[in-house]
Amino acid sequence: MVVVTFFSLLVSIQLALVLSVQACPTEPTKFPANGKFDYQIGAPYTPAAGVKIVERDHSQSPVKGLFNICYLNAFQTQPEQKSFWTSSANKDLLLHTKAGALFEDKEWKGEYFLDTTTDAKRKRLAKILNGWIDECANKGFNAIEPDNLDTFTRSKGLLTADNNLALAKLFTDHAHSRGLLVAQKNTGGELGSKGKTKAGFDFAVAEECNAYDECGAYTDVYGAKVIEIEYTDADNASANFKAACKARGSKISIILRDRQVVASSNKKEYHYEEC
Repeated sequence: MVVVTFFSLLVSIQLALVLSVQACPTEPTKFPANGKFDYQIGAPYTPAAGVKIVERDHSQSPVKGLFNICYLNAFQTQPEQKSFWTSSANKDLLLHTKAGALFEDKEWKGEYFLDTTTDAKRKRLAKILNGWIDECANKGFNAIEPDNLDTFTRSKGLLTADNNLALAKLFTDHAHSRGLLVAQKNTGGELGSKGKTKAGFDFAVAEECNAYDECGAYTDVYGAKVIEIEYTDADNASANFKAACKARGSKISIILRDRQVVASSNKKEYHYEEC
């Protein structure tokens, strides 16, 4: 009887320890501000010497020893996911135009906006996104970049900033519980500090902020915790990139990339420069 009681006590203690560990969120890794960055969401490849931060799609694997950001298309779909989103279980989570058609991104064919207009839909969307975030955490990524936060600016009034920030808050809280930092992707001029205060974003990834003269909207909120990406197909791309480096290159991570972010093995289209 004493042996059984002792064994039961031991099992109870071990179970309590396991539950305690599971209940405590992992401490997020510190963001390496102004670290050399490589944007690899198009295709993965071996990072160049000196790279400290690399971003890859959530279907890929992180690079050992670096700060790894996991890319998620969090506010609109990917073309290869159409059957998943248009299934009977999920089709009502897609935004529709007033005429009833799927709301498609004009610049990226086959990508459809997610419907963030109600609390019930946001909770269902967060459940899906949180599953992907768990995959990022389990693979060993340090952060996530949820793309297309700005769908509210392109939805012809069907979505609002508050809609999207409310969804962002749900998955950002979950990411933090898994020890992951979360990036605000673009929309600095539209949101000001709301991305940080309402959704809980930790740093920013800003595309073409020098080209559109809005980099201060990010650095005013996140300081040195900003990654700036300029593209080679912009007007006066070389001069634009040099101006960005001169203005902020000593303070934040800045790179110049080809728009399709192809792998370095694609010698014809690949382009990468950093300050």
